[in-house]
Amino acid sequence: MKKVLLIIGVLVAGSFKLEAQTLKPVVARATIILGDTIPVIDLREVEILSLKVPKTEKERRYNARLIKNVKKVYPFAKLAGIKLRQYDIILKDVKSEKERKRLMKRAEKEIKEQYGEPLKKLTFTQGKILIKLIDRETQNTSYDLVKDLRGSFSAFFYQTFARLWGYNLKTKYDPGGKDKKIETIVKMIDAGRL
Repeated sequence: MKKVLLIIGVLVAGSFKLEAQTLKPVVARATIILGDTIPVIDLREVEILSLKVPKTEKERRYNARLIKNVKKVYPFAKLAGIKLRQYDIILKDVKSEKERKRLMKRAEKEIKEQYGEPLKKLTFTQGKILIKLIDRETQNTSYDLVKDLRGSFSAFFYQTFARLWGYNLKTKYDPGGKDKKIETIVKMIDAGRL
């Protein structure tokens, strides 16, 4: 009986068609190191962003305030960059100085109406950060922007007034130096991590 079951089992098993999985071959670059073939795969670059973990409560509060301040003023700096590019396109086609001044007055009035109140409510520190971030977004200091758009006298006047209040419109943004934390926070905001 055992022999009959064994023969039936072999016949049944033999009747099934056995197929191995067929895989499509993947062609990859490779290099040979000491007789061993190693695939070479290009990966996209990943930037790791993080702030240094604060050691003291004072540093923790400073970082929290800095993050809050950057999050508040960064949209204004981005907007400044967008508006500047828009007005550069418009002003490129303007022939006369009179027309240019008229357009700039209209733009200034429009910006004051839209953003004047929120900008007035910024703190001293937020104002300093905004000046730096405007330089980051436009690749021009606030002083240079005023000088280009309103003239040298207005730039001098605004700079003098700003210096009385402790600001400096000529402040340059230094992402690799003293503004490294701000740069990290901005990149984290852009990446959606803050």
